[in-house]
Amino acid sequence: MTSLTYRGKSYTQNNSNSQNSFVELTYRRNVYTNRKKEASAKQDLVTLKYRGIEYEK
Repeated sequence: MTSLTYRGKSYTQNNSNSQNSFVELTYRRNVYTNRKKEASAKQDLVTLKYRGIEYEK
């Protein structure tokens, strides 16, 4: 095994391969745009409140 040194301390390298499966993330443009439209439509209904005090946007 290879010995690694970091800030004066020696470490042994772990070469074992993990068997984790990878998840591929996908970007769906139509889902993003639909959610953005829904959020902007509900924007008039939003009330901002901080420590019990309501604020206008």
